Amino acid sequence: MKKILVFVFALCALSACCNKASDLEEKVEWYLSQMTLEEKVGILHAQSKFSSRGVPRLGIPELWTDDGPHGVRPETLWDAWASAKWTNDSCTAYPSLTCLAATWDREISALYGKSLGAEALYREKDILLGPGFNIARTPLCGRNFEYMGEDPYLAGEMCVPYIKGIQSHGVAACAKHYCLNNQEVNRHTVNVNVSDRALHEIYLPAFKKAVQEGQVWSVMGSYNLYKNVHVCHNDDLLNKILKDDWGFDGVVVSDWGGTYNTDQAVYNGLDLEFGTHTNGVDAGLSNAYDAYYLANPYLEGLKSGKYTTKELDDKCRRVLRLMLRTSMDRSRGFGSMNTPEHWADARKIGAAGIVLLKNEGNVLPMKEAPAKIVVLGENAIKPMVVGGSSSSLKAQHETSILDGIRAAYPEAEVVYERAYQGEPTIKGYNYSLYDITDPRTPEQMLADALAVVADADYVIFAGGLNKAKLQDCEGKDRLEYGLPYGQDEIVRKIAAVRPDMIFVNVSGSPVAMPWIDEVAAVVQAWYLGSETGNALADVLSGKVNPSGKLPFTFPVALADCPVTTEEQYPGILGEDGIYQAYYTEGIYVGYRWYEAKNIKPLFAFGYGLSYTTFEYGQAKASSKNMRNTLKISIPVTNTGSVAGAEVVQLYIADMEASVDRPIKELKGFEKVWLEPGQTKNVEFVIDRDALSFYDEELQSWIAEPGEFKAMICASSEDVRTVVDFTLI
Repeated sequence: MKKILVFVFALCALSACCNKASDLEEKVEWYLSQMTLEEKVGILHAQSKFSSRGVPRLGIPELWTDDGPHGVRPETLWDAWASAKWTNDSCTAYPSLTCLAATWDREISALYGKSLGAEALYREKDILLGPGFNIARTPLCGRNFEYMGEDPYLAGEMCVPYIKGIQSHGVAACAKHYCLNNQEVNRHTVNVNVSDRALHEIYLPAFKKAVQEGQVWSVMGSYNLYKNVHVCHNDDLLNKILKDDWGFDGVVVSDWGGTYNTDQAVYNGLDLEFGTHTNGVDAGLSNAYDAYYLANPYLEGLKSGKYTTKELDDKCRRVLRLMLRTSMDRSRGFGSMNTPEHWADARKIGAAGIVLLKNEGNVLPMKEAPAKIVVLGENAIKPMVVGGSSSSLKAQHETSILDGIRAAYPEAEVVYERAYQGEPTIKGYNYSLYDITDPRTPEQMLADALAVVADADYVIFAGGLNKAKLQDCEGKDRLEYGLPYGQDEIVRKIAAVRPDMIFVNVSGSPVAMPWIDEVAAVVQAWYLGSETGNALADVLSGKVNPSGKLPFTFPVALADCPVTTEEQYPGILGEDGIYQAYYTEGIYVGYRWYEAKNIKPLFAFGYGLSYTTFEYGQAKASSKNMRNTLKISIPVTNTGSVAGAEVVQLYIADMEASVDRPIKELKGFEKVWLEPGQTKNVEFVIDRDALSFYDEELQSWIAEPGEFKAMICASSEDVRTVVDFTLI
C-alpha cells in the first residue's frame, strides 16, 4: 500500500510540474532532479534484449526498441534471441529500403514512414531501428538491401520523409549504422581508413540530413572502428561531429554488442547501451545487464569519484528527452496493424520502386488475356521476409510472385516449374523453418522447365538472389557477383528456346548479367515484402507504369568496381586482430568512379525505363551568374500513349575546381507525373552547398567561384540538356 501511495504522489507531482512546464527541457530537468544516481545509470543500458529500464516510482516507463526498417519484428524471449511464440505479433512486411530508394519519390518515402510508424506504435515500440542508409561501396556487401544506394544526396533526400513519417506517431526513428558500415565481413574488427574529404562528402551527408532536416530522435552507432576506436564510442564521430557540429539532441544507441570499453562509452558520446552480452542471463551471470559497460562498472566509477556526473547527466537528459517524445507522450495514439490500408501501402511502394531495365520489342506490359503463362525460378515461390537476419519478419501474409501472377490473370493457364534449387529451407531470425525441398536432380528440374516453355504466351523467370547466408543478409557478404545456384547457365538455355523471356531479378544489390543480350526483358524487383506478387504483377500487366530508377550502378563485372584490392576490402589483418581497410578510392564511389575511369556500366545509376517515352526541352537558368541561389527550369513532355512518371535528375559539374572533383554529382531530382501529351515545367533551386567540396586543410566546406554546368539527366550517363553558369 505504501508503494502505491508513493507512486500516486509521484504522478501528482509530475502532473503539477508538467502543467506548469510547457517546455520539453523543463520536464527533462524536473525528472533529472528527482532521480537517484542508481536510477540515472539504470536508464542507460538494456534490461532485456530490446528494452531498457524505466523509473517506476517517478512514472518513467521502460523504453522498447525493435527492428526494423522494413517491418516490426516478432517478439523474442526476454533474454534470448529465440521466439517468444506470441500469436499476435505478425506484421506487414514493407519493401526493402533499396526498393524505397529506387522510387526516387519523397511522397512515397513519407507514406512508408507513416504506415510503418503506425504498426510500430500499435506494437508499443518506442524506437524503431531504422532507416539504414550506409553507402553501397561494393556490390558484395550483404546488407546493401537494407540501405538506400550509392549516392549520399539520394540517400539523404529519401531518408528524411521516412524519419518524419515514423516520428509523426511518437515513435523514434533510429538512423543507422553511423557510420562507415560498408561491409558485413569482419564488421566488428575492421578499422576504416578514409580521408576526411571522402568521409564528409560521401559517408556523412545522409546522416547529417537525417539529423538537421529529419530531426531524428536517435542514431545507432556501427560495429566497425574509425581511427582505431569503435564507432559506438568514438569521440570524433559522436561528440565532435554528431553532437557538437550538427547539434544532435537525441540518443546515441549502441548496436547490439557494439560496446567495448567503459571509459570510452562514458566520455565519447554513447548514451544507451544494448546487446553487450548477447545471450543475456544465459551468459552465466546472475544479471548480465548489470555487467554492461554503462551499468555497474559506470556506477562504481561514479561512486569512487573516477567519473563526474557531467557526462551522466547529459546522457540522462538525452534519454529522458527521447522518452518524453515517445513513451511518455500522452498525446500519441494507438496505431494500427496489418490493415488493408497498410497492405495497399506496401503494394504501392513496391510497384513504385520496381525498375524496368530492358524491354526489347516491347514485350512488356503483358497483354490482357494470355492463354498460357509459364513461371520459372525458385524466387517465384520462395518466402523472403523471413530471411536477412535483422530484417527478418513474421508477416501476416506474403503473396508470392507465382500467386500474384495467377491473381492478375485468373483466366490464363499459369504453369510453374522451379528450374533450380537454392536453399530448400531457411530459418526465420527468431521463428520456425519453412521447407521447399525438391527431390529432383538439377538436370531434371531444367529439363522439366524446358519442356513447358515452347507454347507459352509468356515465359517469366523469377531468379536472382535471396536473403540466405552469403547473399543479401546481415553478418556475411556475398562471395560472388554472379547469380548463385547455376542460374546463369539455366537462363541461357531457356533463352535459347524463348528469347522473348522476361527475367525478374530479385535482389537488394547489383548482379552480373552475362546473358543480358539473350533475353527480351529484365525487371529489377527487389524484396517487395507482404505484397510481393501483387506489386510485381501490377507492373508486368501494365496496371502500374514502371517509374523506378536504380539507386546504384550495375557494373558489368566486379573487376570494374572501385573496390577491388584486399587492402580496400575486406582489409588486411594486423597482429592486434584488427583488419585495416583502406578507402583509397576516396570520393570516387558508384557512378563517380565509372565516369572518372570511363568504364561503361551494365546499367547506370538513375537508370530505368517506362512504358511511355519522355522528351526533355532546353533547360534555362534564372541568371548566368549565381551569388547565393540559382533556379533551373526545364519542360518535360510525355510523348507516349500512356500516363507515366519520369525522374528528372540534376547533376552539377565544377569546371574550374582547385581540387580533383567528380565529372558530375547528383544535387537534385524531381519525379513528375504526366498524362500522354502533357508537358510540365520542372524546377530546381540550387544553393552554394550544391557547389561545395570539403576542404581538408580548412576542415570546412568551400564553394569556389568559377564556371559550373547544370546537367539535366535521365540517368547519370544520359545527359539531356546542359546550362552553363558562373558562381561569383
